[in-house]
Amino acid sequence: MATTTVTIPPSSAALSEVVTLHINRREYRLAVKTNWTLDFVLREQLGLFGTKVGCERGDCGSCTILVGGTPMLACLMLAVECSGLAIETIEGLSQGAELSPLQQRFCEREAFQCGFCTPGFIMAAQGLLNANPHPSMEEVREAFAGHICTCGNLVRVVQAVTGGL
Repeated sequence: MATTTVTIPPSSAALSEVVTLHINRREYRLAVKTNWTLDFVLREQLGLFGTKVGCERGDCGSCTILVGGTPMLACLMLAVECSGLAIETIEGLSQGAELSPLQQRFCEREAFQCGFCTPGFIMAAQGLLNANPHPSMEEVREAFAGHICTCGNLVRVVQAVTGGL
């Protein structure tokens, strides 16, 4: 893990705590307010805008990230609870301009339309593939059960994960 320590103070002194977050193989040391969600810290404090904020209630799946390789919803996690955990966002899947194999399949199969929900789908799929490298179509659909997409491109999303054409 590359160690990049970034210290960012909270905007005011109200109830803050210093945490160490391990995000995308980098270490960030931040002073955060105790009520800040992880999605807020990722986007507003660290500039990792790939994690989308949709409902802010855990209903849409747009903010899905990986914690220890398992899909989690960043809008339901407090940043102070994540100290020391291995967190991966959509930005952590690629190596610079080189997309991960899963991201590449999403592009090749045009498995996105507006793109807003795509990072959440990709992170949920990566979590599934971490646990099961060859999931069935039903397992993929189950992994996406908590994701909302109004574009209706789920067939291509499932194909991108399973490798189907």
